[in-house]
Amino acid sequence: MRFNRILLASTLVVVALVVQVTILGRLQLPGAVPDLVLLTVVALALVYGHVSGALIGFSAGLLTDLAPPADHAAGRYALVLCLIGYLVGLVRPDNGRFRSAWGPMLAVVGAAIGSTLLYAGVGALVGDTAARHVGLTGLLFTATLYDLLLAPFTVPFIMALARRAENDPMAVEAGGGPAQGTDVSSGWLAGGTGLRIGSQRGGLRLKTARSRANRAGRIKGVKSVKSVKSVKKL
Repeated sequence: MRFNRILLASTLVVVALVVQVTILGRLQLPGAVPDLVLLTVVALALVYGHVSGALIGFSAGLLTDLAPPADHAAGRYALVLCLIGYLVGLVRPDNGRFRSAWGPMLAVVGAAIGSTLLYAGVGALVGDTAARHVGLTGLLFTATLYDLLLAPFTVPFIMALARRAENDPMAVEAGGGPAQGTDVSSGWLAGGTGLRIGSQRGGLRLKTARSRANRAGRIKGVKSVKSVKSVKKL
């Protein structure tokens, strides 16, 4: 992973976890708790792909396992978010773009349902039966509902930040061109992409090169005229 990806992902995951623990976790909503960390992993995986999505998911899940008031075995949610980040990253189109907002929204729904089922399944393997007492059906419904309500206010913003980080001038030059900085949030956010910026820069560079060539031609022309005049004088 690039340094800008690590820095951005770490910052977003920490902020999401703090907001989830201090605000969302204290709302006392029925059923599940809105999972802002899950939405952050989904948004970053849609931009960075399955490999980075798996690494970010594992790190975010492990941090969630260790953050208070965690009452389950460490590594349980890390495994869940690692798998979710990997699977969501596979949904990312080859060209890096979704044609509409339905793609990210379906990814959020699948991640909410998949994470709940995986968490309950891993809990059943280790002897945790808390999901049975609460009701798995209620957890699935509330988790999907809360994440869907929260997704339009978080996922596009996170994807836009990831897009800008990928379209950084240093990253574009190191990657060999602006085409590698293509972002999947263009289908959700109607804002411009780095391709426009790159084309504008390319046009400015081309104009600058042409103006320099014209100036050089003029200077050569003036020198040739002066040389001809000097020859005639002689």
